[in-house]
Amino acid sequence: MSSPAADSEYVDQASQVSGKAVAEGADELNSQGSDELIAAVGTHGGEPEAGFNPISGWGKSSEPLVQSTLFKLDSQANLINDLATNYTVSSDGLKWTVTIRDDVKFHDGVPLTAEDVAFTFNTAAAGSGSLDLSMLENASAIDNYTVEFHLNDPQSTFINKLVALGIVPEHAYSESYGQNPIGSGPYMFVQWDKGQQVIFEANPDYYGQEPYFKKITMLFMTSDAAFAAAKAGQVDLAEIPASYAYQEVDGMKIVSLDSIDARGISFPLQANTGEKDENGYAIGNNVTSDAAIRKALNIGIDRQVLIDGALNGQGKEEFTGVDKLPWGNKEAIFEDGDPEGAKEILSEAGWEDTDGDGILEKNGEKAEFTLLYPSNAMERQALAVSISEEARKLGINIKVEGKSWDEIDTLVHSTPVVFGYGSLDPTDIYLRYYSKSYDPSNYNNVIMYSNPVVDGYLRAAITSFDQDAANKNWQLAAWDGTTGFSEKGDATWLWMATINYVYIMDEDLDIGTPRIQPHGANIFGNILEWKRTEN
Repeated sequence: MSSPAADSEYVDQASQVSGKAVAEGADELNSQGSDELIAAVGTHGGEPEAGFNPISGWGKSSEPLVQSTLFKLDSQANLINDLATNYTVSSDGLKWTVTIRDDVKFHDGVPLTAEDVAFTFNTAAAGSGSLDLSMLENASAIDNYTVEFHLNDPQSTFINKLVALGIVPEHAYSESYGQNPIGSGPYMFVQWDKGQQVIFEANPDYYGQEPYFKKITMLFMTSDAAFAAAKAGQVDLAEIPASYAYQEVDGMKIVSLDSIDARGISFPLQANTGEKDENGYAIGNNVTSDAAIRKALNIGIDRQVLIDGALNGQGKEEFTGVDKLPWGNKEAIFEDGDPEGAKEILSEAGWEDTDGDGILEKNGEKAEFTLLYPSNAMERQALAVSISEEARKLGINIKVEGKSWDEIDTLVHSTPVVFGYGSLDPTDIYLRYYSKSYDPSNYNNVIMYSNPVVDGYLRAAITSFDQDAANKNWQLAAWDGTTGFSEKGDATWLWMATINYVYIMDEDLDIGTPRIQPHGANIFGNILEWKRTEN
């Protein structure tokens, strides 16, 4: 998963733009041509704390606009070239060789070479960004247009790192790079008014397709403010809350995009024995460590009820966290909305309401726990409240509480949390469930899960260069008929839904075929296809 800043709910992560800035934006929109776009789109990473620097996380799962990447994924998630022209992998999987274009220049006119690619990856691997490059030993330029990547672990999913990381110029990189970035992408950075907006203009020397929109202004606004701006005709495009999905605004249309961005609840798997983690934070939960509680919640709640209520119908049921992806295991999906079956599981495990207060007990322990969500995440709060209501029907008392990520960090090993995940890189599964991937600083295996059989499948999957074999092992890790991380096995998480990303936009705005929407969305992923239909 991404860093707290990236994982925090995008709509409230950014500051609300001032009334003056909105008014100025409206005046500008009215006076500018149709090839300029004003957008209030918080999902595109929100306003990045570290600026527009790929090494710090900008563009990790979305189009970085300013920077180019080696490869991209098309709307069907097929690998396509960007800077790269070809790549090969050694027989042992430890050396990746990539050739790049010889006609690319950075925005300052300096040619982009393999040295810049190697510098970018080596710097990112040495830093503390959100992209996991722990498998990279080093990158080196063989000549001006060939770069070699040497790995310390033969991870077939390394190709996804070549999609995720925008290339920065070695000659113009510094600690302040994110404040005034130079890249080779379709758009050039122009201006960043912190807390208000960022402006990009089309790169006249771009090596790829010429973009229709010559200028993009992103306004940093809350989702409610963005909707108000759209209604007032002050923006061409705005991301809006699911609660506004059925509103009608003259001259604008609502577009709802499916995503693979799943919402799930982490379950601490160990009992509370007084143990502390390396930071002195408590480990374990005496209620969620009982598999009966986890299984009962998984089958007892009705996911469609959560979607219809908390998400205003803007989502799809999710059972394993990766249902929609090629490595999702359909055999691991189960029937939910079965409160009687859930109660039977609990009863057989010794959970009974002995004092008549409606809450089950076992060995003097009440079936209750706190469920945390990021306090600025409205949709996660709504899901948490709905889960609490559903759980109460089963005799489980869930107390919901919003906290900052800094506070959640101290509680994540002892308290369930509503998380968001959604990536076209199956490494996410590996980092979430592989026992040795535990790293609380990146939320890797925060539940401290350890299952040797699952570990075996995960290692086989991540080291297999046969995609079918890899997918089969990812699937077996979820459920092999006997064990797995899904509800049918160890019931490690409670996955609820994938969310839809909802936008209001000008009726004449044609956004082509959007890319698959990951965690945090990627609305500008196919920006080169965008145009207005009036011309």
